[in-house]
Amino acid sequence: MKHVALASALALAASALAPAHAAEKWEFDKAHTQVLFVVNHLGFTDLTGQFRVVDGELMLDRENLANSSVTATLKAESVDMNHDGIDRHLKNEDFFYVEQYPELTFRSTSVTVVDEGTLKMDGELEMIGQTLPVSLDVTINNIGAHPMSGKPHAGFTATGSLKRTDWGMDYAAPAVGDEVSIRINLEARPASD
Repeated sequence: MKHVALASALALAASALAPAHAAEKWEFDKAHTQVLFVVNHLGFTDLTGQFRVVDGELMLDRENLANSSVTATLKAESVDMNHDGIDRHLKNEDFFYVEQYPELTFRSTSVTVVDEGTLKMDGELEMIGQTLPVSLDVTINNIGAHPMSGKPHAGFTATGSLKRTDWGMDYAAPAVGDEVSIRINLEARPASD
């Protein structure tokens, strides 16, 4: 009888310590997700590019956003600056070296709630064989029912910057900007069962 009482007490204590809400798995809405970047060209103009193939997973805790996390994978081959010659150059060993490094991967390490509509997300970006920290400022655009389907949806905009030379991407720096601005427009929905 003592063993049953002890087991019951331990089970009750464990359930009291368990989080009330767990993060749920959400998938990227690929049609409405973009990863954009801006880099200065020789001091004359800022050029915008994007990665056209983005996939990932959002573990979303709607009750406590600080318990959320994200993993995103970009196909390096999908880099696009709207010019065939520039795109070819970005894919070679001077920049993304897509033959050897076909993917870029971001994994969040922490999420901090700044205020009601803003988060700070720290994480690590693996790019051309190097993994380094990146911080993003995240605006919560909306978490709620999609106006057309009525199903749960979430939308975020994340911004930040990085120095490409930190990853060893030194070609033509600083004439071609070292600091690269990042903007991520993300829509997500609960993962299909």
